[in-house]
Amino acid sequence: MGKAVYIAEKPSVAQEFARALKLNVRRGDGYLESEDAIVTWCVGHLVTMSYPGEYDPALKRWSLDTLPFLPEKFRYEVIPAVEKQFRVVSGILNREDVERIYVCTDSGREGEYIYRLVEQEAHVQGKERRRVWIDSQTEEEILRGIREAKDLSEYDNLSESAYLRAKEDYLMGINFSRLLTLKYGDSISNYLRTKDRPAISVGRVMTCVLGMVVRREREIRDFVKTPFYRVLSTIRVNDQTFEGEWKAVQGSKWFESFDLYKENGFKEREKAEELIAYLTDGQRADAPGGPVACQVASIEKKKEKKNPPLLYNLAELQNDCSKRFKISPDETLRIVQELYEKKLVTYPRTDARVLSTAAAKEISRNLNGLSKYQAAAPYLQDILQFQSHKNLAKTRYVNDKQITDHYAIVPTGQGLQSLGSVSDMSRKIYDCIVRRFLSIFYPPAVYQKISIVTKIKEESFFSSFKVLAEEGYLKVAGIPQAKKAAKGDEEAEGGDRQNVDSALFQAVQGIRKGAVLPVDGLEIREGETTPPKRYNSGSMILAMENAGQLIEDEELRAQIKGSGIGTSATRAEILKKLMNIQYLALNKKSQIITPTLQGEMVYDVVDHSIRSLLNPELTASWEKGLSYVAEGEITPEEYMQKLSHFIFSRTDVVKNLRNQFQLKACYDQAARFYEKN
Repeated sequence: MGKAVYIAEKPSVAQEFARALKLNVRRGDGYLESEDAIVTWCVGHLVTMSYPGEYDPALKRWSLDTLPFLPEKFRYEVIPAVEKQFRVVSGILNREDVERIYVCTDSGREGEYIYRLVEQEAHVQGKERRRVWIDSQTEEEILRGIREAKDLSEYDNLSESAYLRAKEDYLMGINFSRLLTLKYGDSISNYLRTKDRPAISVGRVMTCVLGMVVRREREIRDFVKTPFYRVLSTIRVNDQTFEGEWKAVQGSKWFESFDLYKENGFKEREKAEELIAYLTDGQRADAPGGPVACQVASIEKKKEKKNPPLLYNLAELQNDCSKRFKISPDETLRIVQELYEKKLVTYPRTDARVLSTAAAKEISRNLNGLSKYQAAAPYLQDILQFQSHKNLAKTRYVNDKQITDHYAIVPTGQGLQSLGSVSDMSRKIYDCIVRRFLSIFYPPAVYQKISIVTKIKEESFFSSFKVLAEEGYLKVAGIPQAKKAAKGDEEAEGGDRQNVDSALFQAVQGIRKGAVLPVDGLEIREGETTPPKRYNSGSMILAMENAGQLIEDEELRAQIKGSGIGTSATRAEILKKLMNIQYLALNKKSQIITPTLQGEMVYDVVDHSIRSLLNPELTASWEKGLSYVAEGEITPEEYMQKLSHFIFSRTDVVKNLRNQFQLKACYDQAARFYEKN
């Protein structure tokens, strides 16, 4: 009987497979071998697509005459830096004594592509090939993946979508970067006074992300602050006071008045003063004892439940880590990948926020394993008492329809001995994942809410209070601190007052409808509208994931739901690239992202040439198309035909443009906001 080969994506993963299989191996150069098995590995990508110069030396020189570049057959080559390992892997895959190949690269589109390229360039034939698809690197999961491995041909559609994604990025990047550089590079170089003509780097995803950041920055610049004036009452109950906010609701003297800014404020201070004068009959609003009293028109008490959030996918985790720890998305991905390789958590490059039915059935293993994690111990006692893990499959946290490749990121309950060897930040992120996971076994948090409407004459004032009655899952996740509204924030209008003083809450509880309460004073509080917020590294990742929300067309928005811009595996890398080529800048302390002058100039170039590259609609619809190929709904030929037409038509349009002079005005407009060197 011939040997089996297990090929992983990294040496560390290969070691885990050898350990799980309990192979008695001897170490070779780039592989491990036992009597009946060989374990080898790639080191990421071993093969890449060839540059145009490999097709024809004349294509090394950039020229409009040779665009668009659309080869009938694509060429590939071994990456020189890893050629030695490729030769090792190629030799093993083609050995006569090898009968079966287990593909153990990462379980996703990119992992599939890494192996298929190796097999293609190694010209492997006549071997049985099986695909190992796992959600974590625990011994049980590795053995299950091998046991249930399917024939590799069942993943041919996924492979096709991987090839197409690479071809798309390659063709758009090479054609449009060359095209725009040749057409507009000199105008940017002359404006920036650089010695060499800068290459204008564009791509299917990165240019869209650049567009999102530049548009947001320009919205902020163009924003005109609008002042507004609210009127607040200070109402006394026993020896406590609380605020009421005036609103021009139906029955008010100012209902639907043109003097209003929204229903809870005036455009002019004088109008707010008129309201106070009317309510106090001209007396001072802050007179001792208060010039007026109010009557309680209504009081509503209700309980509000807040369920534990869904589990982490990569985008949610990256956003949380950006907010909590001020670290970049690529740093979060690096850390969670390390936790995965140390068996501590499940596969990180996932878009799903739920578990599969199969994973839910085995969830006791994860919980039992976490008993060795000291921070989890008290919560596990609660969960044991709740018995909630037994009904997990019937909750919103389990849904096979919401999973494509992998379920959410959860702790495996294994590998805990490795926690001592990882960084402090890694331990913090692991703790976040554990707490989010344990939360789903807890009941909802319950808040008590009281809403009061008081009246002075026919004018209504609104007050609301909210206190935590039952902590529920917040025992694990932590009770959120009340957010203080920014000074003048228009959203600070009449929100729930969380964490109110218990004495005040008790006093308010005793208020009855019809009660007359003294008003200690009426005051005017000035506010102003606030501009949109800049993206930070975490909110940018979420915006990329939820790009469909930016699309106005309802039908297209529904069509691409769940696709977004890029994938969970690539988004952080795209952001990093935009910063490396200095189109975007990142404030490491705040994680705020802003464009650079060069980035804005490239935006203007694209906006005046291939505008669709800036639109989430286009980028997300290409991603959806790749999903259709992976699902077998459209053929690779149909996809390539659409792609070739897009590149050919856009190239033809840009070649005929004569708009370099127009762009000078755009550059001037952007440059006003950057210091001249």
